[in-house]
Amino acid sequence: MTIELSPGMKAPAFTLPTDGGGTASLSAFKGRQLVIYFYPKADTSGCTRESIAFSGLKAQFARLDTDILGVSADPVKKQDKFKAKYDLTIPLASDETHAMLEAYGVWAEKSMWGRKYWGILRKTVLIDREGRIAAVWPKVSIDGHAEEVLAAAKVLHKALHKG
Repeated sequence: MTIELSPGMKAPAFTLPTDGGGTASLSAFKGRQLVIYFYPKADTSGCTRESIAFSGLKAQFARLDTDILGVSADPVKKQDKFKAKYDLTIPLASDETHAMLEAYGVWAEKSMWGRKYWGILRKTVLIDREGRIAAVWPKVSIDGHAEEVLAAAKVLHKALHKG
Protein backbone atom coordinates (compact mmCIF):
# COMPACT_ATOMS: atom_id res chain seq x y z
CA MET A 1 0.00 0.00 0.00
CA THR A 2 1.41 3.36 -1.03
CA ILE A 3 1.42 6.15 1.55
CA GLU A 4 -0.03 9.44 0.36
CA LEU A 5 1.64 12.53 1.80
CA SER A 6 -0.37 15.73 1.95
CA PRO A 7 0.31 19.32 2.97
CA GLY A 8 0.41 19.84 6.73
CA MET A 9 1.61 16.33 7.54
CA LYS A 10 4.85 15.88 9.43
CA ALA A 11 7.55 14.76 6.98
CA PRO A 12 8.87 11.27 7.75
CA ALA A 13 12.31 11.37 9.39
CA PHE A 14 15.22 9.83 7.50
CA THR A 15 19.00 9.49 7.49
CA LEU A 16 20.58 8.34 4.24
CA PRO A 17 24.09 8.02 2.83
CA THR A 18 24.89 10.55 0.10
CA ASP A 19 27.36 10.90 -2.71
CA GLY A 20 30.85 11.76 -1.57
CA GLY A 21 30.56 9.71 1.62
CA GLY A 22 28.26 12.06 3.52
CA THR A 23 24.82 11.63 5.05
CA ALA A 24 21.57 13.54 4.81
CA SER A 25 18.86 13.56 7.45
CA LEU A 26 15.63 15.48 7.78
CA SER A 27 16.74 16.95 11.11
CA ALA A 28 19.82 18.53 9.48
CA PHE A 29 17.52 20.74 7.36
CA LYS A 30 15.42 22.08 10.27
CA GLY A 31 14.98 25.83 9.95
CA ARG A 32 15.32 25.66 6.15
CA GLN A 33 12.97 24.61 3.40
CA LEU A 34 13.80 21.33 1.66
CA VAL A 35 12.94 19.99 -1.77
CA ILE A 36 13.25 16.22 -2.09
CA TYR A 37 12.90 14.91 -5.60
CA PHE A 38 12.66 11.17 -6.04
CA TYR A 39 13.97 9.73 -9.28
CA PRO A 40 13.84 6.15 -10.56
CA LYS A 41 17.40 5.55 -11.77
CA ALA A 42 20.63 7.54 -12.01
CA ASP A 43 22.03 8.24 -15.46
CA THR A 44 18.83 7.60 -17.39
CA SER A 45 17.54 10.31 -19.71
CA GLY A 46 14.60 11.62 -17.63
CA CYS A 47 16.45 11.45 -14.32
CA THR A 48 19.45 13.19 -15.86
CA ARG A 49 17.31 16.04 -17.25
CA GLU A 50 15.54 16.47 -13.92
CA SER A 51 18.79 16.46 -11.91
CA ILE A 52 20.45 18.95 -14.27
CA ALA A 53 17.41 21.24 -14.01
CA PHE A 54 17.47 21.24 -10.19
CA SER A 55 21.27 21.72 -10.19
CA GLY A 56 20.92 24.69 -12.51
CA LEU A 57 18.50 26.39 -10.11
CA LYS A 58 20.45 25.59 -6.92
CA ALA A 59 21.55 29.22 -6.35
CA GLN A 60 17.99 30.52 -6.78
CA PHE A 61 16.68 27.93 -4.30
CA ALA A 62 19.51 28.85 -1.88
CA ARG A 63 18.40 32.51 -1.93
CA LEU A 64 15.05 31.24 -0.62
CA ASP A 65 16.72 29.28 2.21
CA THR A 66 15.77 26.10 0.36
CA ASP A 67 17.96 23.03 0.01
CA ILE A 68 17.53 20.32 -2.63
CA LEU A 69 18.08 16.58 -2.22
CA GLY A 70 17.77 13.97 -4.96
CA VAL A 71 16.91 10.44 -3.77
CA SER A 72 16.93 7.09 -5.55
CA ALA A 73 17.62 3.47 -4.65
CA ASP A 74 20.90 3.50 -6.57
CA PRO A 75 24.04 2.62 -4.57
CA VAL A 76 26.21 5.55 -3.43
CA LYS A 77 28.96 4.62 -5.94
CA LYS A 78 26.48 4.97 -8.80
CA GLN A 79 25.29 8.32 -7.37
CA ASP A 80 28.94 9.49 -7.24
CA LYS A 81 29.49 8.59 -10.92
CA PHE A 82 26.18 10.19 -11.95
CA LYS A 83 26.99 13.41 -10.10
CA ALA A 84 30.50 13.63 -11.57
CA LYS A 85 29.43 12.77 -15.13
CA TYR A 86 26.92 15.64 -15.29
CA ASP A 87 28.60 18.11 -12.88
CA LEU A 88 25.55 18.02 -10.62
CA THR A 89 25.73 20.47 -7.72
CA ILE A 90 23.11 18.99 -5.40
CA PRO A 91 23.48 16.11 -2.97
CA LEU A 92 22.18 12.73 -4.11
CA ALA A 93 21.06 10.27 -1.44
CA SER A 94 20.84 6.51 -1.68
CA ASP A 95 18.08 4.42 -0.13
CA GLU A 96 18.95 0.84 -1.03
CA THR A 97 16.79 -0.44 1.87
CA HIS A 98 13.72 1.40 0.49
CA ALA A 99 12.68 2.41 4.05
CA MET A 100 12.63 6.15 3.32
CA LEU A 101 11.19 5.57 -0.17
CA GLU A 102 8.32 3.62 1.42
CA ALA A 103 7.79 6.26 4.13
CA TYR A 104 7.39 8.91 1.42
CA GLY A 105 5.09 6.71 -0.69
CA VAL A 106 7.34 6.50 -3.72
CA TRP A 107 8.32 2.79 -3.64
CA ALA A 108 5.47 1.18 -5.57
CA GLU A 109 4.52 -1.52 -7.99
CA LYS A 110 4.95 -0.34 -11.56
CA SER A 111 4.30 -1.93 -14.90
CA MET A 112 6.13 -1.74 -18.21
CA TRP A 113 5.34 -3.78 -21.33
CA GLY A 114 3.00 -5.97 -19.29
CA ARG A 115 5.68 -6.80 -16.72
CA LYS A 116 5.09 -5.79 -13.11
CA TYR A 117 8.01 -4.72 -10.92
CA TRP A 118 8.77 -2.54 -7.90
CA GLY A 119 10.37 0.82 -8.43
CA ILE A 120 10.41 4.52 -7.61
CA LEU A 121 7.62 6.85 -8.62
CA ARG A 122 8.90 10.21 -9.87
CA LYS A 123 7.58 12.50 -7.14
CA THR A 124 8.72 15.74 -5.50
CA VAL A 125 8.03 16.99 -1.99
CA LEU A 126 8.55 20.49 -0.56
CA ILE A 127 9.07 20.53 3.20
CA ASP A 128 8.76 23.69 5.28
CA ARG A 129 11.14 24.96 7.99
CA GLU A 130 9.23 23.08 10.69
CA GLY A 131 9.55 19.71 8.95
CA ARG A 132 6.00 19.62 7.59
CA ILE A 133 4.94 18.81 4.05
CA ALA A 134 4.19 22.10 2.25
CA ALA A 135 3.52 20.72 -1.25
CA VAL A 136 3.60 17.43 -3.14
CA TRP A 137 3.98 16.81 -6.87
CA PRO A 138 2.76 13.19 -7.15
CA LYS A 139 3.24 12.73 -10.91
CA VAL A 140 6.14 14.76 -12.19
CA SER A 141 6.42 15.87 -15.79
CA ILE A 142 10.11 16.76 -16.12
CA ASP A 143 10.03 19.77 -18.44
CA GLY A 144 9.48 22.91 -16.35
CA HIS A 145 9.17 20.94 -13.10
CA ALA A 146 12.19 22.42 -11.29
CA GLU A 147 10.92 25.92 -12.13
CA GLU A 148 7.45 25.02 -10.81
CA VAL A 149 8.97 23.79 -7.53
CA LEU A 150 11.09 26.97 -7.33
CA ALA A 151 7.92 29.08 -7.67
CA ALA A 152 6.29 27.13 -4.81
CA ALA A 153 9.42 27.54 -2.65
CA LYS A 154 9.28 31.28 -3.35
CA VAL A 155 5.63 31.51 -2.21
CA LEU A 156 6.43 29.56 0.96
CA HIS A 157 9.48 31.74 1.66
CA LYS A 158 7.51 34.99 1.12
CA ALA A 159 4.70 33.82 3.41
CA LEU A 160 7.22 33.33 6.21
CA HIS A 161 8.89 36.69 5.66
CA LYS A 162 5.74 38.86 5.46
CA GLY A 163 5.65 41.80 7.82
